[in-house]
This record gives sequence, C-alpha cells and structure tokens, in this order.
Amino acid sequence: MNIFEVVTPQQKKEFLTLPVKLYKNEPNWIRPLDKDIENVFDKEKNKTFRHGECIRWILVDDSGQTIGRVAAFVNNKIVHKGNDQPTGGMGFFECINNQKAAFMLFDQCKQWLQSKGMEAMDGPINFGSRDRWWGLLVEGFDRQPNYQCNYNFPYYVNMFVAYGFKVYFYQLTFGRPVMGAVHDRIDEKAAMTEGNPDYEFRYLRKSEIDKLPEYLLTVYNRAWAKRNENPELTMAQAQMLVKQMKPILDRKLLFFGFYKRDPIAFFLSLPEINQIFKHVNGKLNVLGKLKFVWHQLLKTNRKAFGILFGVVPEHQGKGIDGAIVSAGRKVLQEEYRRYDDYEMNWIGDFNPKMINVASQVGGDVVKRHATYRKLFDESKPFKRSPILH
Repeated sequence: MNIFEVVTPQQKKEFLTLPVKLYKNEPNWIRPLDKDIENVFDKEKNKTFRHGECIRWILVDDSGQTIGRVAAFVNNKIVHKGNDQPTGGMGFFECINNQKAAFMLFDQCKQWLQSKGMEAMDGPINFGSRDRWWGLLVEGFDRQPNYQCNYNFPYYVNMFVAYGFKVYFYQLTFGRPVMGAVHDRIDEKAAMTEGNPDYEFRYLRKSEIDKLPEYLLTVYNRAWAKRNENPELTMAQAQMLVKQMKPILDRKLLFFGFYKRDPIAFFLSLPEINQIFKHVNGKLNVLGKLKFVWHQLLKTNRKAFGILFGVVPEHQGKGIDGAIVSAGRKVLQEEYRRYDDYEMNWIGDFNPKMINVASQVGGDVVKRHATYRKLFDESKPFKRSPILH
C-alpha cells in the first residue's frame, strides 16, 4: 500500500469517487455534492485558508486501486483555543475495512501535524465551520444523513478507538415529527414573556431579508462566539451564509426573538436539502439543477432541519427559549403544515442547557456523532471538552 498527496486532477477524482464505490450497497448513504467537498480544499472558496493550511491524501493498494483517503489541517484560530496543547485536525476519512490501511492514513495525518508543531489532533472534523462534516457517526446508521453531515460505516468506530482516539465530545441530533405535543415546560417559559410589549417572537418578514446577515451576526456573536472554541462570525461570513441559504430559504422556518426591536434570540431551520440532493448523485450540473428545481416545485421534501438556536446571555433564564419555540410550533403545526419531520443540528454533550431545550421540544436522540481527540503524547492526561454553564 502507498499513500499519495492529492495534487493531480486524477487524484482529486479518486478522492471524490472513493465513497461512491465504498457505499454503493448502503441504502441510507447520500452522496455529497462534489463541489461541496472540493470547495473545502479550494483556497479561493474556503476562507479558512486565510489563517490555516490543509493537505489530503489517497491510499492505493498494490493493484493500483484507491482504498482510502484522508485530510489533515491546521486552523490557527482554534489551535490553542480551549486546548492544553496545540491541536490540529483530520477529516474526510474513508477506508476499506482494514485496520492496517486505516492506521497508515492516521499516521500520515499525525506526522504532518507534528511537523506543524501540533501535539494532538481532533477528528473527523472539517477545515472550516463546525456545522459541516464534523464528527464520526456512532449511532443512527438507520437514518439518512442531513446535508453536509457525516455518514460512515460502523466499523470506523473500532478503527478510531484502536488507534488511540478518545471521545472529546459527543454530538447529539434530536428528531421528532412536526406534529405532536411539546413538554409543558415550554408553555410555562413562554408565559414568562407573554404580555410584555418589549418582546416579540416571529418568523422573518419578507421586508427583512436584507437584514438577515445583521440579525445572524448580532445574535450568534453574543450567544455563541468565544464559547467552546467557536470563533466570531464576521459580516462577510454572515452575508455568505445568507447567500448560500437563499436558494432554499423558507422564511417560516426562520424565527427571531426581539427585545425593543433588537434581535436577542434565534431559532433557525431550513428545508433539509439532502432530501432533494439525493436525487442528483453528487452532480449539480444542468441535469442536477433541473432535478433540484423539479423537486422544489413539487415540494417533495417534507423534512425540516434546525441549524441554529441561541439566546444572548443577558436574556437567558427569562423564558425566551420557550417563547420562541412556542411561536414556531404555532406556525408549523397550525398555520403552515409544510413539513412532517424535524431534526435539529447536532448539540454537543457539553451543552446541557440546549440538550434540555431539545428534550422539552419533544425530540429524541436519533443520531450520535463523536468528535475524537488523539494526544500524540499519551502520557499526558486526557481531558474531555468542558461543560458550558
């Protein structure tokens, strides 16, 4: 077996198509869009290159067949953030069921990261946003992956553990039918702000589309940035997120809480777009785009996906989470019965407050991913991700 850095067009093709061969008999796997994978490694498309670097490899057997792939990266914004040691990342791992092959790929990542001064690696993670390609699926193999979420074989878990990776945190995906009751506590919380004219909870108005990046930036940076290694969102990033969301955006899934007209909370969801992309076989070419438009027009997707939920610190503990969930429930259950199923983007097990909210919404854990960490010096004490308070 030999490892090659991905540099040529043919090697890039092998990197993209290996999963197609591996998962050809897996009914729940959905092929990611080729362009989404390639954009991660494109210096013009992925802004993380401004403060980091990455490399990727393929593993080829003696007959010349590609049997594995992996990438490694250093994101200087989070190398030291919340870490006792400089920590890099690895991801986009795919491999045949062969531990020797897997260990060759892991070793390649380790050696490269050590050459960059790293003393640990997290994986499998993304070279960029944590809401994409993050974590190894360890439970929920019977469900289809959501857009830009990892799906993998169960045997990958044994490979990571055998190599010495340990769970840094678990990522929980909650799911439920759209219809049905929520916990009584949601109504109790919603009542705390009822009648207070300073508060308003509603979905985004058509006239506010241009303000969406500003709303996102305001709430995200106050609620999430600087917590558990989350970097601040810039206006350029917020505008790019909105630009990416626009082709599939449904305003009645974008709920905000306002206090004296200032955004102080969000409960943001999107149509779960993998339910359409599963029909295009990874190619958003002319035919793929026609299929996309066709399924959009027919509204074949009946699944919504929660992407962000947050309340700024000064308004936490005032029932805001219950009020915004209650507003969403009223619309989706009574006024706008567009969706049947709902899943929430992963919630780290380091975030008990959000886990509590998800449970009160009535969701059950339907998928579990693990973000692993491998200390290169295993004599040092291993620490799990700290709990958010």
